[in-house]
Amino acid sequence: MIDFPEKSAYTFADLLKLVADLRAPDGCPWDREQTHTSIRRDFIEETYEAVEAIDRDDPALLCEELGDVLFQVAFHARIEEERGRFTMEDILTGIVRKMLSRHPHVFGETHVSGTGEVLRNWESIKNAAKGVQTKAETLRLVPETFPALMRADKLLKRSDQAGAEGTKTVAAQLPDAYQAFVEAHDPEDGEKALGELLLSLTAAAREKGLDPEMTLLASCKALTGRFAEAEENTRDHPEQLPEAFARALKENKGK
Repeated sequence: MIDFPEKSAYTFADLLKLVADLRAPDGCPWDREQTHTSIRRDFIEETYEAVEAIDRDDPALLCEELGDVLFQVAFHARIEEERGRFTMEDILTGIVRKMLSRHPHVFGETHVSGTGEVLRNWESIKNAAKGVQTKAETLRLVPETFPALMRADKLLKRSDQAGAEGTKTVAAQLPDAYQAFVEAHDPEDGEKALGELLLSLTAAAREKGLDPEMTLLASCKALTGRFAEAEENTRDHPEQLPEAFARALKENKGK
């Protein structure tokens, strides 16, 4: 048994000790077995749960979920410390130095006219730090692990910043992309056409100042509500659920 102190309030140092104890030889067998890869999905899930708490404007839930995210960070840091590659101190030092360098208008002598210039400076400093030599590299740096709509939106934004007018160009392809999808006759062609259609829709959303990821999430939430409504209305006649669901979708279209 590991003796861990009882406190009315714990600190970041306590969290690091807790994780170290869990990974210790006399700690938890499950925690000792975990690797970056084995808990990769956990990190993603905890992050999404924190985002949901933000969307719900639930401070108690957000406090809890941020704790779960922080635990994931501490756990991954501990794995690397055991390997002798880096420590939590290295992580903290790195992020503080990065933020200092990315805000020369706060911690240096740079003067900015507003938010737009702040963002342009941020991208310029980041690209210089990463050794970016071409505009194509700025697109390749967008992580492939992003949700697809979010990644498409980010790629289009960076193509705009590179002067290619990517959003405008891709959005103009929407009618042709839709027609190609409708006329696709086999799965391979349909898959390719659907990808182009979704990319064009993302660009069209950007042209209207909309976030495709958030708008689709809102529609998914509405879909769930309409299904629940249809199920409730057909509780005594479940065979009528398809018709009731279709009616609920039609009646609520555009709301």
